[in-house]
Amino acid sequence: MLDFWQSLQKPIIALAPMEDVTDTVFREVIRSVSEPDALHVMFTEFTSTDGLCNKKGREFVATRLVVNETERELLKASNTKLVAQIWGSDPEKFHESAKLISGMRLFDGIDINMGCPVKKVVKNHSCSDLINHPDVAKEIIIATREGTNLPVSVKTRIGFSSIVTEEWIGELLEVHPAAITIHGRTRAMMSNGLALWDEIGKAVQLRDQSNSSTLILGNGDVDSHATALARVRDFGVDGVMVGTGIFKTPWMFNTAEKEISMQMRIDLLVKHITLYDHTWKDKGNFNVLKRFFKIYLNGFEGAAHWRDQLMHCKNCGEALEVIKRI
Repeated sequence: MLDFWQSLQKPIIALAPMEDVTDTVFREVIRSVSEPDALHVMFTEFTSTDGLCNKKGREFVATRLVVNETERELLKASNTKLVAQIWGSDPEKFHESAKLISGMRLFDGIDINMGCPVKKVVKNHSCSDLINHPDVAKEIIIATREGTNLPVSVKTRIGFSSIVTEEWIGELLEVHPAAITIHGRTRAMMSNGLALWDEIGKAVQLRDQSNSSTLILGNGDVDSHATALARVRDFGVDGVMVGTGIFKTPWMFNTAEKEISMQMRIDLLVKHITLYDHTWKDKGNFNVLKRFFKIYLNGFEGAAHWRDQLMHCKNCGEALEVIKRI
């Protein structure tokens, strides 16, 4: 097994998998403005194992595993690793999905989603509901690993309806995933309240006591490179995964903060829209892009006005014409 996790320099900094966010376009945009040594791992959007194992559904969900040639070049140049994240509830489908993903030869690892709190996936006994079924969760990890020569990691939470950090992480450590990323909230907390980093620290202590080689990454309320380093120092994690903190600024994966001009913001937005249009063409959904406008258009006079103008656009062409007037 080619376990890149063990060879990464520490602390490991990662960009989290996020639905309708971390497609190949957004990953390329972020990688293009990040220092090579300040962003080590990126993840795909969540990809359904049910979809991958269904011939009719495979074409639809496989778009989540698209990797642009230009992104591949950036990843290679910076030695950033790319991990495919999958979700579901059937160990056999995880096994089959792992084989399919390995055969694509695009990814450095496979991550299992055991943390998404969305009701419709929890209802199907997937993602964070697996915290309630540790035996199934362990079977899924083993089945996935048996289907691939890539390292298998897990992203999860500190509990479902209540905090069970040590019991839950202890179960996962029994089957030796390459890495466990822990969001410091329960499923019941969703994204509310502060992430409980003390609980993540408990997971690190448990790992150390068990002499496990599994890496522990923390996730929750990280919105700058400096904050990421502080979490590593204070809680002993091997690394940090940044989620919605990226919406504060696309330039956060740099060791030193720098002043971002209005023109830099506009240029990066143009790059994002143009690359999105080129990549997805008629398969794209312009409405998906609208969530990104606030990332780029903020911090200068008139930004709110131009965001409003862009929100009324119906396609990439219209948006690019609006941007020309800024």
